[in-house]
Amino acid sequence: MSSIITDIKALQEETLLNLQHSKAINTVKAYKSDFNNFGLFCAKNGFKSLPTEPKIVSLYLTHLSTKNIKISTLKRRLVSIGVVHKLKGHYLDTKHPSIIENIMGIKRRKGSIQKAKKPILINDLKQIINVIDNQNNEEIKKLRDRTIILVGFSGGFRRNEITSLNYEDLDFVKEGVKINIKKSKTDQFGEGLLKGIPYFDNLQYCPVISLKKWIDVSNIYSGPLFRRFTKGSSLSVNRLSDQTVALLIKEYTKLAGIDNKNYSGHSLRSGFATSAAESGVEERNIMAMTGHKSSEMVRRYIKEANLFKNNALNKIKI
Repeated sequence: MSSIITDIKALQEETLLNLQHSKAINTVKAYKSDFNNFGLFCAKNGFKSLPTEPKIVSLYLTHLSTKNIKISTLKRRLVSIGVVHKLKGHYLDTKHPSIIENIMGIKRRKGSIQKAKKPILINDLKQIINVIDNQNNEEIKKLRDRTIILVGFSGGFRRNEITSLNYEDLDFVKEGVKINIKKSKTDQFGEGLLKGIPYFDNLQYCPVISLKKWIDVSNIYSGPLFRRFTKGSSLSVNRLSDQTVALLIKEYTKLAGIDNKNYSGHSLRSGFATSAAESGVEERNIMAMTGHKSSEMVRRYIKEANLFKNNALNKIKI
């Protein structure tokens, strides 16, 4: 009998671990952060946050809409509130009319078109690399920054995928380099994604050549591929944060004379997808590189790329 109890306890512990790992760590953090924001709203206004009622959630969403928060953020906060209720054993009808109708009204009044971050296109990319190469900085820093940008663009990487790379994830072959992405936003079960980046004819902008030079100069043959510098341009053992990628984009677009207000780390990924679409690359081939699971976002890039290419006005002679 005691062995059965012990086995059941072990099963309970394993079940608890499974539940804890059912969502990606970053996803769980986002749920908690969103719910904490809702909790603050409730505390300030004398409401109960757990369990709560649809009418309270609706008031919260209205509160967010007055702060010029995106519709996508409102929807994400709603999902988070619903998930936390489920995890705590409470029922919350997130599709209650008072919530859904309110969101529809907010959309109509505020508009639901979101201004996407601008893509870094081929000419932008070349300008940025030229600016980096001409900077009066240590060669090792210039090499790191140009490699991050070239690899990030060429692989259609998310910024956290770039900074999560280890030397062990690389496999140089005669065609270029194979890069193993162990886990990403759309790969919640860690199946992995293999990306291939070929050599470019133009060596100055070739990500593979730049990557090889970076490894040789940095002497990194294990662990984090892109690392922080300490004072005096000494390379540390610490991995770069993904925020650094966004800051590099901001810095070098500004130095290149590009209005950097609407550029971010995502501009490398969207830049690859848009540039590929402009060049006539098929949707499935773009998705194979970016790792998109849904074609919806990729089709947005294609639509953007074809805005002038397939414009009806091109056939009109004035």
